[in-house]
Amino acid sequence: MTPFEIADWRRRVFGLYARVRASADRRAAHDLWRRERDELFAQHPASPLLAEDRARFTGLDTKPYDADWRFEVELIPGAPEKLTVETGTDGVVPFEKLGIADIPGVGALDVWRLTSYAGGIFVPVKDALAGKPGGTYGGGRYLLDTIKGADLGPGRAPESLVLDFNFAYNPSCAYDPAWACPLAQRGNTVAVDIPVGERYAG
Repeated sequence: MTPFEIADWRRRVFGLYARVRASADRRAAHDLWRRERDELFAQHPASPLLAEDRARFTGLDTKPYDADWRFEVELIPGAPEKLTVETGTDGVVPFEKLGIADIPGVGALDVWRLTSYAGGIFVPVKDALAGKPGGTYGGGRYLLDTIKGADLGPGRAPESLVLDFNFAYNPSCAYDPAWACPLAQRGNTVAVDIPVGERYAG
């Protein structure tokens, strides 16, 4: 893939999430997100799918929308913590903990801030279905990665976030081993099943 193809992928993703945030109908917004991601994966030259997987691709396994899995959270201060991830493709990616999101019925998730060029908020999650047959990706999924456009916007309270698990998606390394992605650490691992969002066939 070329830099121009990657740039176009990013534009498409940013535009998609802008339309999701603008929609008052969350179920319809989720369906839009699902359909456009299927189209990107199937047709875009920057798709993370390997060529042999794209040839038989019929759509991502994304579960129906469930409003009970949408939360607006205010961050709780946490002990300062830094995280560096060696990605290979992007070098060493540095993060620092911005705070903790305590989610009813789910648990606590660390919220990270990218401290290198362009910044961004990053929230991965690894649930009890991770790595199980028919479950979720073993390394966890992403809820937010604002530097790449995956941003569900603020909540109603100041400095709050929308964390909607229906929009949890697999990182690129789930589809192509050439990618090395930041994955969920201990502070982003929860002991409950999260039955919504994108699944992983393996």
